Amino acid sequence: MSPSANPSGPIVSGRDPRFEKTLYKHVGIKDSWTLEYYLSHGGYNAVKKALAMTPEQVVDEVKKSGLRGRGGAGFPTGLKWSFMPKPSGKQHYIVCNADESEPGSFKDRYLMEDDPHQLIEGMIIAGYAIHATKGYIYIRGEYRRAYDRLKGAIQEAYARGYLGQNLFGTGFSFDLYVHRGAGAYICGEETALMNSLEGLRANPRLKPPFPAQAGLWGKPTTINNVESLCSAVHIIDRGADWFASMGTEKSKGHKLYQVSGPFKRPGVYELPMGTTFRELLMDWAGGPTEPIQAIIPGGSSCPPLPWNDDTLDTPMDYESLAAKGSLLGTGGVIGIPASMSMVDAMWNVTRFYGHESCGKCTPCREGVSGWMVGLFEKIGRGQGKPGDVELLEDLLDQIEGRSFCALADAACWPVRGSLKHFRHQYVELVEQGRAIQRTLPRWR
Repeated sequence: MSPSANPSGPIVSGRDPRFEKTLYKHVGIKDSWTLEYYLSHGGYNAVKKALAMTPEQVVDEVKKSGLRGRGGAGFPTGLKWSFMPKPSGKQHYIVCNADESEPGSFKDRYLMEDDPHQLIEGMIIAGYAIHATKGYIYIRGEYRRAYDRLKGAIQEAYARGYLGQNLFGTGFSFDLYVHRGAGAYICGEETALMNSLEGLRANPRLKPPFPAQAGLWGKPTTINNVESLCSAVHIIDRGADWFASMGTEKSKGHKLYQVSGPFKRPGVYELPMGTTFRELLMDWAGGPTEPIQAIIPGGSSCPPLPWNDDTLDTPMDYESLAAKGSLLGTGGVIGIPASMSMVDAMWNVTRFYGHESCGKCTPCREGVSGWMVGLFEKIGRGQGKPGDVELLEDLLDQIEGRSFCALADAACWPVRGSLKHFRHQYVELVEQGRAIQRTLPRWR
């Protein structure tokens, strides 16, 4: 059984004997982004079911399913919806975080490009559940095709009466807008995203108050990921028990796993939570094309794990990866070849986070952008001195947990993981005074 290549999009999984494709069922199919195609395959049936329920029943169904946020944090989606206050005359908002800028993550892009109505339907369901009559999709600015497809799909939905006033004669009204970001990783943090939506500088906000109490324009707001909202469509359509029957005890349902790096079939694979790395990388992705020394399990902010049998047999769920000292994150699995210095890989990751720091707080502005990047450059260029590796470790201790938002932590976690498993590579570069054998631009 082999995944099938899609010339217009990613490589997506074929039929798994335990699972039928759901979220990616229509990815890569001609005209799948149109309303007519979506309706011919059962589109907007789930929202009709939701509107026949009470908002509280919709929330309870999503709670019962065990769906956890697919944006990286893994917080229970139904529980998050339940935090929204009861209607009191205030405007409520539902916001989709489609700013998919975590290196190694690209699953949401294809959902928006090839099945935008699925996301629109998920937004309506979520809006109804939390008493929100307005929604925003905050999309990564570089996703031009996805933006165009979403705009077109929203226009189709308005023309057919699936958005706007009195949806399906139920009295519920819902308006939806798409907002393009300007390419800032920090906007993946929900409060920075809200500032950006409001036209402010994309700096994170102090919490509390949390968005459910005072979010967009000071009004109650819930923010969910693209995959989470699309999953809600199928939970309402097929029932919470169907979703909860997949996955593990605490990590329910299906998940979009992304594979990048030196593998035969990199791409996106839709599989049950708890699928092992061995099954994903060796069976579905076809195995490596060259020796691998490590994998990053869930996007660049997750600590890398060594390539060995113990790692390959680890289930890809929140609890199993936490027990291994890493994170599931967005499910973006990155292979790091043995031919590449781990210090080089982490230098690249650190430069990314240093560049994307908003500069609001000292631990991130000075610790990541300045000290961490500077130490990597010193070691990577063969100018490391005795004590520099220990200094880097001490620096991680001083930064992690002390920044205004989680960006600085995200910069520390992969480096900390690399030091845990590959510290000898750092030490060798320092002791031998040897530079990494690759030409890299000087980071500014």
